[in-house]
Amino acid sequence: MLLRGIISNPLPSLHLKTPLRLRNFTATITNKYSISDEDLESRGFLLRRTFSDLNLNHLNSIFVAVGFPKRDPEKIKVALENTNSLLWVEHKKSQKPVAFARATGDNVFNAIIWDVVVDPSYQGIGLGKAVMERLVEELLEKGIVNIALYSEPRVLGFYRPLGFVADPDGIRGMVYSRKQRKKK
Repeated sequence: MLLRGIISNPLPSLHLKTPLRLRNFTATITNKYSISDEDLESRGFLLRRTFSDLNLNHLNSIFVAVGFPKRDPEKIKVALENTNSLLWVEHKKSQKPVAFARATGDNVFNAIIWDVVVDPSYQGIGLGKAVMERLVEELLEKGIVNIALYSEPRVLGFYRPLGFVADPDGIRGMVYSRKQRKKK
């Protein structure tokens, strides 16, 4: 299912401001994320934004574990070289990726988020949300407000609180399918 989110303003969950008053001092703390970078690190995770240290074979095993087809690691590398934005979470102790997402697009108007995965052993602790919040924020900071993603129907509830909705104008996208072509 294609989800499309036209996000003209940053997501409210990414820019919550809480005033903090200490004696005669007033400061504003910005709670950008559901889990801070510091909290992730204290739990044993590191955020990465390049694929230079990414173990592609282990990433591929996560793809397979969540139901994606197994991919040729050389093709994964080419796809990552052609990716505008990516973010992954490394488990410090094992030095392996445990969460991943990437976005492609024109770097100006449009982006599509692909390959959002969390190792099943690490699901349910906020890593997917942490990756998505940061990836969407990065795209918004570039001025990209037409952000789309493909999702399995069973995980739509994960994306809705992050600001994604089924295409509000009705399905306008189509996908090429070799299955639909008639053989002559």
